[in-house]
Amino acid sequence: MDILRTEGLYKTYNEGSENEVHALRPLDISIEEGVFYAIIGRSGSGKSTLLQILGGLDRPSGGKLFIEDKSIFDLSNNELCRLRRQRIGFVFQAYNLLEEHTVKENILMPLHLDGRDIEPEFLNELVEALEISDKLDRYPDQLSGGEQQRVAIARALASKPAILLADEPTGNLDPKTGDQVLRHLKALAARFHQTILLVTHDMEIAGMADRVIRLHNGEVIETKDSHDHP
Repeated sequence: MDILRTEGLYKTYNEGSENEVHALRPLDISIEEGVFYAIIGRSGSGKSTLLQILGGLDRPSGGKLFIEDKSIFDLSNNELCRLRRQRIGFVFQAYNLLEEHTVKENILMPLHLDGRDIEPEFLNELVEALEISDKLDRYPDQLSGGEQQRVAIARALASKPAILLADEPTGNLDPKTGDQVLRHLKALAARFHQTILLVTHDMEIAGMADRVIRLHNGEVIETKDSHDHP
């Protein structure tokens, strides 16, 4: 079953001018529920633009995006914000933690913004799986980079989103720490049957995914199982 699909989705900057830039050309993509996708391509290929649009953080110039069969850009701004909070989790290269709040407060922030509470058992399961259960009362500046990124993952998963979007989530980490973070991410998503879309330029990271989508000049030029990737 497809959890996300696009129809003729495209993004053009400076449309109609002599400086027109086709960041994304018309795309028809189907994303299957519960599958881990890596989106790869050279710098400027449109990877991050695509992820921002798929997460409802940016609007396309045209085309449709359906999440769980809802055409999300036909929603009101309030409805779109609610969908992002409840159904989509985000992990970025920058950890984006709030320095004045503890680890626990950072993790629970999206739920509090939505007027919801987390089940204590689920919070315990999440922080234990990410090996940060002893860090809940600390502040971000008391953590290593890997620990901060694991907190960011816990925050993204706290609302039990259906889709997790990650943009170069290990870009600021050393290879060993990055590998550990990705293994945590993959294991948790599999446990909760979540769909991952992860942007990377690293072929080893792409090899951890189930499927690979390759972009070039704003176009999807290949979609294949990762174990078929050279």
